[in-house]
Amino acid sequence: MISTAIRVARVGSAAELAAAILMVAGFPALMLAALVPSVPAFAAAAAVTYLADHYLHRKGSYLINRLSKVRAGLSIRFLIRQLLLVLLLARLSLADNLIYYGAIACFIAFYGLQAPHGALVQLIRNRRRMPVATRNVDLASRIRIPDAPPRKLLHRSAEKMLHLDLFAVAGILLASQVKSALVGFIGIGITVALATLYVLALVPYVRGRKIPPNAEKVLAAVDDWLAEYKPETVLYFSGSKDSAYQVNMWLDTMEKLESKPLIILRERAILNNLAPTTVPVICVPGGVHLMNLDLSTVRVALYAANVGKNIHLLRVPTIKHVFIGHGDSDKLASVNPYSKVYDEVWTAGRAGRDRYAIADVGVRDDDIVEVGRPQLAPIQTWQGVPEGRIPTVLYAPTWEGWDGNPGNTSVVLAGENIVKQLVQADPPVRVLYKPHPFTGNVSKEAGAAHRRITALVQQAAAERAINTRFIADTAAQAQAKAELERIEARLAQLSGSGGDRGDEAVATRDGLVDVARHEEVARLRAEWNDAYWRSFPSWEHRVITGAEPRLYDCFNVSDAMVSDISSVVSDFIASGKPYAVTDSAEVGVEEFKRNNTAVRAAVILSNSASELGELLGAVRAPDADRLAEDRKELKQYLLGPDEPTSLEQFNTAVANLAVKAETRNVGQQSRDVAALAESEAELANAVPGQRMPAAGDTDGVGTG
Repeated sequence: MISTAIRVARVGSAAELAAAILMVAGFPALMLAALVPSVPAFAAAAAVTYLADHYLHRKGSYLINRLSKVRAGLSIRFLIRQLLLVLLLARLSLADNLIYYGAIACFIAFYGLQAPHGALVQLIRNRRRMPVATRNVDLASRIRIPDAPPRKLLHRSAEKMLHLDLFAVAGILLASQVKSALVGFIGIGITVALATLYVLALVPYVRGRKIPPNAEKVLAAVDDWLAEYKPETVLYFSGSKDSAYQVNMWLDTMEKLESKPLIILRERAILNNLAPTTVPVICVPGGVHLMNLDLSTVRVALYAANVGKNIHLLRVPTIKHVFIGHGDSDKLASVNPYSKVYDEVWTAGRAGRDRYAIADVGVRDDDIVEVGRPQLAPIQTWQGVPEGRIPTVLYAPTWEGWDGNPGNTSVVLAGENIVKQLVQADPPVRVLYKPHPFTGNVSKEAGAAHRRITALVQQAAAERAINTRFIADTAAQAQAKAELERIEARLAQLSGSGGDRGDEAVATRDGLVDVARHEEVARLRAEWNDAYWRSFPSWEHRVITGAEPRLYDCFNVSDAMVSDISSVVSDFIASGKPYAVTDSAEVGVEEFKRNNTAVRAAVILSNSASELGELLGAVRAPDADRLAEDRKELKQYLLGPDEPTSLEQFNTAVANLAVKAETRNVGQQSRDVAALAESEAELANAVPGQRMPAAGDTDGVGTG
């Protein structure tokens, strides 16, 4: 029941739900206490509303945002509490007392200070919002960007300002209880004085040297940096904050480009969610600002998504434009007709080319280039089960999706059958269960099935731990755990050493990556992954949630995988390992393979999972694996050849297209020069005093 209430109220925990109930119930209690009247009851109810409101704000509760939509926002709630306090004074027969008039005057003055306070805060934020925000771009040597105001002045500023009424409210309540106006006026004086000081403290940050340069100077500095850096290949991206993963997946590839890379983003939310990188990043929210940037040295632009804002760069004719996408699958998005606007479309393998041919959306075959998927480089090719270790099977189902289609996930109908057969397999295997993080978000059945699967894996792990057949090297595990603690402590230290970036202006000024620190973090993460797998026995069943270890790390320690139709399957194919996919909708093996290219070399499971024996047989006896050759062919069809590497193919494609762009530009310049020379020759050969025909002349034919 509590969980249902939490979901309906859109709060994150039982504590948030309790705070929400207390805050909502607190205001009727305030009114009742004012009408009775009862000062102690009013004080208690006021304290509850203050504390509950503050707690919900600190938690960033969804309910707080919703209240502002129904005219019950923060300022209104404070105003109602103050009006009820005035009502309490009237009911206490203090309407002729000075404290009554003092309270009214205080609250009017207090609200009079809200306007300049809010205006100053907004003005400071607007002036410190850069027309172009950057990372790894040296603007500090070109323009002066002042430090941000202290965080305590601007962070949750409206809430801080409104809570200054606490002194006046407490003083007035005490005065009404002890029948002395003096204590009330002391509280009133403190509230008005602090509110005035808060406003005055903001004033210096809207004038003089505390203001960042204007847009014209910032854009000039960016152009100056571009002229010095001379970028050659741009990764362009626009989208919502939830789509940041689509650009993050290309960061490693951009760092390894043989040409000078640059990342151009269009939304600040994407910049804030961008993973650490050494590549220069420019975020240009304004279309006009982007079109005025000096990108004359750029020859190739890469697009990871089909969005409307792409037009702001697509309009540049000196650049060759390429759609690289953010994954390779059979989804309709992979053959979007919008792709016709690009000079080339790059796919992972032949499958991508064939999809466009079948879809017939206007993308010419000559404009498609197969470059592999550089992101899959960390996935290791299978060499068989290491000697002395039992096989590991990864169960990595996707989530239930939004449409209720039973074919979306195997968790509900097949998950328990799959796990039961795996943990009971003989000869034994180890099971790694890594569910999609969204599992259970939409479907209660999926959430319940996930919990049952988790319990099955954990129970099997506990039983195996006391089975004398399985022996653990406790000394090695203790050493690995000690390594984990050391690595995690160092990572925490490094993550905290970057300091507070302040606001957007300061982040732009100080956003140069510490390359040594960046490399150390990458090295430590690799060491962490190695220590993690050594910190428990190689036969121990495991439920793996959270960001670490990553999915590809789970691929590398596994010998086979069971999954559903998703990009997980396409990526796992890069390993060459046996895999199974569940036909949860039970459309039939042939239809399932016909509709989904990635399962054509898979063991197809029904919801009973009775076909798992074939998968386990392929792991235990690779020589008898009937699908081995099919997987090799499918891997090449989907992802391209292993040699040259995908990164080499990608760099070659970039270089070839840059040559095409340069050839086009040189040819255009030659034509322009020839046209100018011809025009000058015509002028030189003209008879002195003779008028040259002008545009619109009609060879002597009258027009009137």
